[in-house]
Amino acid sequence: MNDNTLLITGGAGFIGSALIRHLIGNTDYRVVNLDKLTYAGNLESLESVADSPRYVFERVDICDAAEVQRVFREHQPHAVMHLAAESHVDRSIDGPAAFIETNVSGTCVLLEAARAYWNDLAKDEKQRFRFHHISTDEVYGSLGAEGLFTEKSPYQPNSPYSASKASSDHMVRAWHETYGLSVLITNCSNNYGPYQFPEKLIPLVILNALAGKALPIYGQGDQIRDWLYVDDHARALLCVLEQGRVGETYNIGGHNEKTNLEVVTALCAILDEKRPDHPGGIGRYEELITHVTDRPGHDQRYAIDAQKIEQELGWAPEETFETGMKKTVDWYLDNNGWCQRVLDGSYRGQRLGVIE
Repeated sequence: MNDNTLLITGGAGFIGSALIRHLIGNTDYRVVNLDKLTYAGNLESLESVADSPRYVFERVDICDAAEVQRVFREHQPHAVMHLAAESHVDRSIDGPAAFIETNVSGTCVLLEAARAYWNDLAKDEKQRFRFHHISTDEVYGSLGAEGLFTEKSPYQPNSPYSASKASSDHMVRAWHETYGLSVLITNCSNNYGPYQFPEKLIPLVILNALAGKALPIYGQGDQIRDWLYVDDHARALLCVLEQGRVGETYNIGGHNEKTNLEVVTALCAILDEKRPDHPGGIGRYEELITHVTDRPGHDQRYAIDAQKIEQELGWAPEETFETGMKKTVDWYLDNNGWCQRVLDGSYRGQRLGVIE
């Protein structure tokens, strides 16, 4: 086992690439990025670290048991940080099978490869090994007007995506209880920031506004989410890996509850300031807001109680909603080329997850 090597699955995705940039830029870890490179995986997000001697890329599907086992044998990681997943709720409504395949079956393949590898380690190496599973607050279902999700909240997933992530959470916990594998689980709130694929709300709104296109808001836009800047999340993930108690779950949130309508109007106000030459003769970007039919089974409110990670491990978010949003808008304005190359692929900003 290499005591300095981390195996990151899904490292070319939004959160995974932020984590790898943080690890290469701020630590001494050697990083092995295992990614299938689906539509949402983009190696361009890792250009800044691609030439590092501490970075290795393996194009592998986590459902391919033989290849996953090879990666463990060749790279001998001391820890796994498992982020590889299908992650967009609307896509899970259109095609749930892919979410079961990757998020459930793929996690099982990875757990079994990790267990076989871990079983062959020396006793002290076994004790140091960690399997860190990165999940979502959506597994808890929907909150009413009051209360927060804690690590003790019951699971009540309401979409195919959240059901698949809940399944993988349960498997990781079961592999700990049944086989003794040293696991950690984190459940995070909505992430945003640079390099996010533009099917998600914040980049979609920014790019649509700049193009003078409609800014779609599901229903009345009164659904509430807790927003977490992706670099804060990356710091939290490393904190849990290094300091978290084996077998424990840690919720990671940003203390930024906002309705979807508040998020969109905030983005419009920032764009009014930074790009005052409005397209199509409109006076303000807010005029582009369009209310559309709500998502089927749309959860009303998510909110995270992050006291456990803050009190036990000393992590807290550094970005406020206002500072994080401005940084995010600035990045998209400065990286139009990246955005256009992403949009030249199969996704063109269309609505997904509509049941006819």
